[in-house]
Amino acid sequence: MGLGLVLTLVVFLLNSLIPSAPPSNWQTTPASQEIRGVWLTNVASGVLFTPWGVKLAMHQLSQLNFNTVYPVVWNRGSTFYPSAIAKQVTGKAEEPLLKLAHLGQDTLAEIIEQGHQQGLRVIPWFEYGFMAPKNSQLAKLHPDWLSHNQKRSSIREVWLNPLHPEVQKFILELIVEVVRKYDVDGIQLDDHFGMPVELGYDPFTLKLYQQEHQGTSPPNDPHDSKWMRWRAQKITDFMQEIFQAVKSVKPECLVSLSPNSKHFAYRHYLQDWQTWVERGLVEELILQVYRRDLSSFQAELVKPELYFAQSRIPVGVAILTGTPRLPVAIEAIQQQVQVVRDRGLDGVSFFYWESLWGYIAPESPQERRRAFRAIFSSPEVVQGSTQEG
Repeated sequence: MGLGLVLTLVVFLLNSLIPSAPPSNWQTTPASQEIRGVWLTNVASGVLFTPWGVKLAMHQLSQLNFNTVYPVVWNRGSTFYPSAIAKQVTGKAEEPLLKLAHLGQDTLAEIIEQGHQQGLRVIPWFEYGFMAPKNSQLAKLHPDWLSHNQKRSSIREVWLNPLHPEVQKFILELIVEVVRKYDVDGIQLDDHFGMPVELGYDPFTLKLYQQEHQGTSPPNDPHDSKWMRWRAQKITDFMQEIFQAVKSVKPECLVSLSPNSKHFAYRHYLQDWQTWVERGLVEELILQVYRRDLSSFQAELVKPELYFAQSRIPVGVAILTGTPRLPVAIEAIQQQVQVVRDRGLDGVSFFYWESLWGYIAPESPQERRRAFRAIFSSPEVVQGSTQEG
């Protein structure tokens, strides 16, 4: 365990003790209330790697009137719960450090139990989508599952081919496993549920394209509109399979999505999320708007696709609360939350737990917690109007 993680854990313990529990009659927060969420990740964060971290985090979030947590369950080629599916495909059932830290106990089960006791919705987050590290067991054991560009190389980290039936089977089975095995309130996909537009020149995809185009190969230009549409449609078809599979197991399980802006998501990752909303395949949208400049933040919230989405489903906004290299002042966070409310959107979620009031924040933990208590001054806030205005 590195010095940075040790420091994270020590500071977390020192700054996380808030007494008293919420009223015993609290219920899991329904979607009709303002979304007040936070992501729990394994990167630069110690919350998942201590036996006491989960309980303290759920208690603290409840005390400050949060109502939703999105805990990571799929990241860097590993699951963050004991998975029979992952064991079959990669040889390991879960992230080894997580298993070690919790002495073999099921961390996701603990998050769900503690979260529900504190009145929080728990929506597991499949953060990495189709992405995986180049040196992961997943990539090494299944090189034929990977897509690549025209130079026969991957981009940054490798990407599983979302058009490949074995990849689809693996991802679908992971999602269904979580829904069937745990008392979750939903599942969430994000901006990694797609593929970089430069990809699709692997043998499998080329053959599939040729089969559907009288033997013709796809254009050399990855941004060719018809070529983009064909790949995006295949991903949409798979999204429909996921939605139907989730609902067949647990009809009340929410399907949530946290994408980038519409045009960026489509042009760069072939993720056509507006079509997914149109088809009823997404039931909650948390748009990632990680902007430092307030005017550019505001500009993202008045785009037509958000009005359209909000006419059908709850739409919240993902706000950056900081990273180790990019701390964010609490005043900026307060301003962005107010902009979301002024726009009449349905809530916010913060990326990520450790930067809410941990050691990487520019203000003291006490000052940050006071600010969040003021932001969420009551345990229940009905969502704003979903009418265009």
